[in-house]
Amino acid sequence: MPVLVVANPKGGVGKSTLSTNVAGYWASQGHAVMLGDVDRQQSSRLWLGLRPPAARPITSWDVQRDLIVRPPRGTTHVVLDTPAGLHGGKLREVLRIADKVLVPLQPSIFDIYATREFIDQLVDAKGASRRDIGLVGVRVDERTIAAEQLRQFTEDLGLPVLGMLRPTQNYVYLAARGLTIFDIAPGRVARDLEQWQGIRDWLDTPA
Repeated sequence: MPVLVVANPKGGVGKSTLSTNVAGYWASQGHAVMLGDVDRQQSSRLWLGLRPPAARPITSWDVQRDLIVRPPRGTTHVVLDTPAGLHGGKLREVLRIADKVLVPLQPSIFDIYATREFIDQLVDAKGASRRDIGLVGVRVDERTIAAEQLRQFTEDLGLPVLGMLRPTQNYVYLAARGLTIFDIAPGRVARDLEQWQGIRDWLDTPA
């Protein structure tokens, strides 16, 4: 059962957007998906409450006192949304169960450097399994100087950049309805699906 952790200690970088859309992708492939949320804001749990009954099912993870308990019986794929400020013992606990870690980054020089130390911790913790850490640019206009700075930063890290997701209201609109870009007609989000191709390939590759 693959367990994907979406993590970045900085708040507001797109963790919940990535978590819900990964869960939506796996659900669209017919998997029994569980979406866990150890963030006190419980954004992913709120999103699950908005999800319409007709949408492909995604189960909530039983989390108690910020501790991971266990996935529901029959679950085949797990996504865990994590809080800002994740570090120390909680980070080690999360990484202990993670097969892969997805790190969202925004094209701001402040966000980039705030994330650098965390990525170094991930690389140290995962050791030789650097291929199991993936980076995703979030709200990136690839024509900007900030986007170029993000590219240079990720090249220096030697970790794969799986995709650059554009700033679009599609994610905002769908999230407010408990949906993802994988829940609606592909023609309506063709450009976004194209940007997810590298992320999907990475998700489908066994750890």
